[in-house]
Amino acid sequence: MAFSTEIKLRKAIRDSLLADALLLSKLGGAHVYEEAPRNQGGAYVVFTQSEARDWSTMTEEGAEHLLTLEVWSQKTGAREALEISGRVADILHEASLPMTGATCVHARIISIETLRQSANRFVRGRIRLRALVEIS
Repeated sequence: MAFSTEIKLRKAIRDSLLADALLLSKLGGAHVYEEAPRNQGGAYVVFTQSEARDWSTMTEEGAEHLLTLEVWSQKTGAREALEISGRVADILHEASLPMTGATCVHARIISIETLRQSANRFVRGRIRLRALVEIS
């Protein structure tokens, strides 16, 4: 089933992000997570929301994936969250995302937004990615 490709897609996204030296330097290490870590002292990227829709044709099975990644920064102001969000977008926009048993035929960043946390001065970035995946 095409919807099961999300796990493979997430792995491909994470691998692409972790392969980028500039992003790792901005994050202070390999801080890209499936789930928000407890007591993380610095910036990190985490997968949050996802949605999968059927994108099959008469001959090919496929899915459209809408994924949200969030950038969390421990610094006040928007600069760090925006810089990291921009780098994540640069890496993933129209990226070749190698997957086993499936092919990502299209990856596009559809939005980046920042949100100020109401309880403090911290800002987080939210990146939305649309990926079309065919089953091999």
